[in-house]
Amino acid sequence: MEVKILERNDREIKFLVSGVKSSFAGALRRVMISEVPTMAIEWVEYNTNTSAMPDEVLANRLGQVPLTYDPKAYNLKKDCKCDNKGCSRCEVKLVLKKKGPAMVYSDDLKTTDKSVVPFIEKIPLVELFADQELEFVATAQLGMGREHSKWQGAVVGYKNLPSIKIGDIAKEDLDKFVKVCPRDVFKTKDGKLIVTDPVKCILCMNCVEASRKGEVEVTPVEDAFVFTVETASGIRAEDVVQMATEVLGEKMKEFQKELKKLK
Repeated sequence: MEVKILERNDREIKFLVSGVKSSFAGALRRVMISEVPTMAIEWVEYNTNTSAMPDEVLANRLGQVPLTYDPKAYNLKKDCKCDNKGCSRCEVKLVLKKKGPAMVYSDDLKTTDKSVVPFIEKIPLVELFADQELEFVATAQLGMGREHSKWQGAVVGYKNLPSIKIGDIAKEDLDKFVKVCPRDVFKTKDGKLIVTDPVKCILCMNCVEASRKGEVEVTPVEDAFVFTVETASGIRAEDVVQMATEVLGEKMKEFQKELKKLK
């Protein structure tokens, strides 16, 4: 297996994995989406809500706010030593108190743990008009995307790495291939058609259809995949990938353990 980072920032990472089967690529994608623990608001206790937004609608919106957290400090509630009662190792409180006229944003939430804060500032939650008030205590906890979308780790897509072969092309046809590609994969240089970046190719096959004599061939590389991972949680995209590989490793250990019981 070989991994190559193509693009990277806190919110998104694109990488190439070579030497793996499609089943592995699919498993990695599913784990990143649904089995990486993330932090989100689960309960909201209102003291006052005189805004135009009903309690349950606002609670749903609060649950969608991605929260950062320290993976070493928190456990999934079902795995915590408090027997699912709730403690500082599996829950964190966030409070908000505001009076209108004002817009309530995600960064108005005050946390009892500095490691648990909204990943994105200035997410609009609700607008308070004159004499309207909002006060509540919210409880956040770890969860997984398979339980609810608010705990989804990331939005993940992948495709086979394209292999593009260019044969002899008449000079009058060069511009045709450049124009037909929606991702600007081709350009002309010194009277020839060249590939600028095969990773940009989305396998739409427009160039193949434009080939009258098979001048351009595009085939997917069966054991190489380009992943695009955009975080949907309070975890950096790169960390989502790392945590997903650890989850996959634990699953394989558990599988091997169960296999030994069959002997």
